Amino acid sequence: RGSSARSEAKSGRTDLIFLIRFRHCCLLRNQRCLLAYLYDRLLRIRALRWEYGSVLPNAIQFHMSAEEVEWFNRYKKSLATYMRSVGGEEGLDLTQDIKPPKSLYIEVRCLRDYGEFEIDDGTTILLKKNSQHFLPRWKCEQLIRQGVLEHILS
Repeated sequence: RGSSARSEAKSGRTDLIFLIRFRHCCLLRNQRCLLAYLYDRLLRIRALRWEYGSVLPNAIQFHMSAEEVEWFNRYKKSLATYMRSVGGEEGLDLTQDIKPPKSLYIEVRCLRDYGEFEIDDGTTILLKKNSQHFLPRWKCEQLIRQGVLEHILS
C-alpha cells in the first residue's frame, strides 16, 4: 500500500500525504525503539565483562546472539589491550578493586574444589571445598566473582 499511496499522492491525491507522513513517523519511532533496545543490551553485555571477567558462564552466553558474543569478545580484547598499555610492564587490571578495599587481606572460604592457587610471594595454596584461607584481596576478587571463593565477613 505504501508505494501505491506515494504514486497516487504524487499524481494529485493530497489526502494521502497525511497517511504517508504518519507511516513514516511510525517507522522512525520503531527504529528509535529498536536502537535504544540494542544499545541497552550492549551496555548490559559490557557490564557482564566487569562482573564475571573474561569468561562468561554458559547460562548467560546461551541467551546471547552470535553477534553479541562477538561484540563481547572484541570488547574484552580491547579492554585487555588498554589495561596492558597502562601501569608499567605488568599492566594495570582495572577490573580489580571495583569497590575500595577496607583491608588488603580477606578471609575466604572455598565453595568448590579449584586446585592449586599461587599468590605473589610464590606460595602455592590448595583450594579445596570448605577450606578457609587468609589471602590478598586483589588475588581473590576474580575467584569470588566466579563463585569459587566466598568472602567471610566477620
